Amino acid sequence: MLAGTLWGTTGTAQALSAYHGSPLGLGVARMAVAGVILVAIAGWADRRSMSSLFRRAGVRRFVVLGAAGVAGYQLCFFAATRSTGVAVGTLTAIGSAPILAGALAAVLGARPGRAWLVATAVAVTGLCLLVAPGGDTPAHPLGIAAGLGAGAAFAGYTWCSRRLLDAGVPQTVVLAAFFACGTVLTVPLTWRPALAWLTNPDGLVVVGYLAVIATTLPYLIWIRGMTTTSPAVATTLTLTEPLTAALLGVLLLGERLDPAAAGGALLIVAGLLLTVVTTIRSRPRTGHDGSTGHDGS
Repeated sequence: MLAGTLWGTTGTAQALSAYHGSPLGLGVARMAVAGVILVAIAGWADRRSMSSLFRRAGVRRFVVLGAAGVAGYQLCFFAATRSTGVAVGTLTAIGSAPILAGALAAVLGARPGRAWLVATAVAVTGLCLLVAPGGDTPAHPLGIAAGLGAGAAFAGYTWCSRRLLDAGVPQTVVLAAFFACGTVLTVPLTWRPALAWLTNPDGLVVVGYLAVIATTLPYLIWIRGMTTTSPAVATTLTLTEPLTAALLGVLLLGERLDPAAAGGALLIVAGLLLTVVTTIRSRPRTGHDGSTGHDGS
């Protein structure tokens, strides 16, 4: 939840920036800088694991899939918000992630329990109310598809991270591999807009904040939580991201929440509390499928 809260500052930081470049370039620039930081941390903390990671056949495919998920999330999320608007793009991307994570868990034999389904339904309903677009906002099919792709990418690299942790890969090494490889996959397509952010003084300040405070730090917190949390529950808990973004919009950007949006914010909080309570009450049990608790929560 703390990781999601820090991620939720991204939009406000971008809105307050004196430099207004390509959002996709900003996403790739922050991923590249965060990747450099994470590789340095992983190399300092566990150089042996870092250097031998790709020689382990059992984990190599999860590293590649996780990196593709990190890269795919950046590309799909910004494509969704550009094509169909921030509200609809955010709703389809972040709102679909818990649902897709639960579906993936079910396919892999770790079906989430009723408590998780109820809590996630409450939280996603709240998200719909919080970012519901007005009647004049277009919802383009390609934008919706890109948003669903972003949600699937998030669910996918969350699942891959859990598999790597279960295989004994250190936390920082997992993150360093994801971000370094993800940067390699995206930079050839987006290096010009990313470089524009890095070479502009105002843009560099924003990239620095996002890379350290809104990427490196929350991902270190997130990967620590993944050691004891199932992927389905983790994606539900990170719905603190849109909640934080909405609250910062009101407090710092002068935006207003109508009654429906305010009710949606309260429903997200209720869904998160339900998720936390049911997870705490369930008896911890970690298996090969990454589930925790008797009911999959």
